[in-house]
Amino acid sequence: MPEVHRVGRVDLVGGCRAFVSVSEAGSFTAGAAVAHIPQPVASRRIAALEQHFGARLFDRSTRRARLTPFGRDVLPSARRLVQLADALEHDAKHARQRPMRVAVPDTCGVRDLAELAAEAGALEVHLEFRAAAPGERAELVRTNEVRAALTAVPAEEGVWSVPLGLAGIAAPPGRVVHLETLRAGRGAGPRRRVWLQPEDDVPHVRDRVLRVRDAVGLRPAQVGVAESLTSAVAAVFGSSDLLLCSAAQAADLGLHWRPVGELDLARGYAVAATVGEDADRLRTALSAAVARCLGVEG
Repeated sequence: MPEVHRVGRVDLVGGCRAFVSVSEAGSFTAGAAVAHIPQPVASRRIAALEQHFGARLFDRSTRRARLTPFGRDVLPSARRLVQLADALEHDAKHARQRPMRVAVPDTCGVRDLAELAAEAGALEVHLEFRAAAPGERAELVRTNEVRAALTAVPAEEGVWSVPLGLAGIAAPPGRVVHLETLRAGRGAGPRRRVWLQPEDDVPHVRDRVLRVRDAVGLRPAQVGVAESLTSAVAAVFGSSDLLLCSAAQAADLGLHWRPVGELDLARGYAVAATVGEDADRLRTALSAAVARCLGVEG
């Protein structure tokens, strides 16, 4: 399509940029160099602009690029248009670089989050992370403190599912750990406990464990929710207690992990976001990296 037809539709800025550069430089050759375009391109753009306006911008009867009276009249507006276009480019670049804050579980490791951020950066998405408890993450999205959050949901409703089991210092004898084996015997020794970390203090995990606790005859105190992951792990390191966790967490902590014999237990995660495009990126292009952060097997 000839350039003269494009000026009025999409290349008004390009034409004005050439016009302003040539007027300031005093020649088509120097002005084209200022605008970082070949001289023939600058000439064509200005000619197309003149045809679009229906009047000459330059007096071509002299060797220098002298403005016509019409050119002098429209030059200030053309200069403002170019300046606005430059400001728009600047603002758009910074908007693309504005970090996307994501609320994540505090179970996510630094390396995995760094790899997620690196993969997002290759897509020109700049991520920042805020670790928060399950109940906080969706609220942070609602209050616009973050743009997206990995929210805790039942495993069957989630985008990602993380199987849970029990881990301890000593390797269990079997392929699974049955909660009923924690029942107190006749001896006076301390009763072993199962510790839930704050990430699993949600109804679809906690309540299922408590129902099994009651069904197999454990004492109420034998299943507890720790104040933090650190305190839960400390309790396990200092005793024969067990930590409810993912296999990936157990490996990071140097614990021996087995599935729970009485129930199939898993964390589920979905995405909440203020903008649908942000949620789509996490669910699709970045799904594998998010899965690694959450501890999804495989």
